[in-house]
Amino acid sequence: MKYLFPWYIRLPLIFFASAVILEYAIDTEELPAFIEKPEVLGLLAIILLVLISFEACYAAINSVLWHTLTEEEREAKLAIKESNWWSGFLKKATNATPIDEEEEIFLNHNYDGIKELDNALPPWWVWGFYATILFAVIYLARYHMFGGETQEQEFETEMAQAKIDIEEYKKTAKNLVDYKTATILTEASDIASGKEIFMQNCAVCHKPDGGGNIGPNLTDNYWILGGGINNIFKSISEGGRPGKGMEPWSKNGLKSYDIQQVASYITTLSGTNPPEAKKAEGELWKDDTVKEEVIKQEADSLVIDTLQVNK
Repeated sequence: MKYLFPWYIRLPLIFFASAVILEYAIDTEELPAFIEKPEVLGLLAIILLVLISFEACYAAINSVLWHTLTEEEREAKLAIKESNWWSGFLKKATNATPIDEEEEIFLNHNYDGIKELDNALPPWWVWGFYATILFAVIYLARYHMFGGETQEQEFETEMAQAKIDIEEYKKTAKNLVDYKTATILTEASDIASGKEIFMQNCAVCHKPDGGGNIGPNLTDNYWILGGGINNIFKSISEGGRPGKGMEPWSKNGLKSYDIQQVASYITTLSGTNPPEAKKAEGELWKDDTVKEEVIKQEADSLVIDTLQVNK
């Protein structure tokens, strides 16, 4: 076991296993146990200290036992160690010259008794160097000869795609809608929810029928901050005029989809003409999107009539 797992593998392995067990045993919400509970960090420090002490004692005992062995027993131990797969791997990876053979690679340099050895470069370093050369050739060909995207180009492409993905996600994520992307909801359940929100939060200032009280009349075509679903959504979300208008409901409990529902309900109040409605305020609002839709429908109808005449 000693030769299969050297101390520099055994010690971190046991310490990491101890940390995993503690993390699993101690229930924490989001942060790791050793961050959320400082006492766990202290326990890990104690475990590490015990492991180091154990390894130091183990090494000291082995050293004492080594000196009690005969020459033959030492050679037998060394033979077993040399046959270990890890030692063989290190020998091949480093190509190190054994200490008893270093005299063969001494150079004629001697600095105050310090001698220089002509050691060969470790194979892992040589093959790593060759790998960097190969990588450089491939990189040069890929990005400077065959028009591969640079890191900056990849970043710009990914950011552009991310914007597209976000916009697509917003279409299906109800609470990510804003006044720019809001559309009129037509489902009966949405209108009913919007009416309920209106009665709870808006009827005090605008009356239950939308005819206006402290707040303006919501049933005519005159709007102070603009009509249409987008402007209504913005007024509810961000609030009215500073010092005069209503508070921003996005900061007072209403989510984006709630605002879209109540704004859609408000659009259904147009033209209802409730009794004792407040007089018009603001400017006459003309919905250009509706006008464009009517023009498109009329154009389509004209094309169909023309085709029928030609027949």
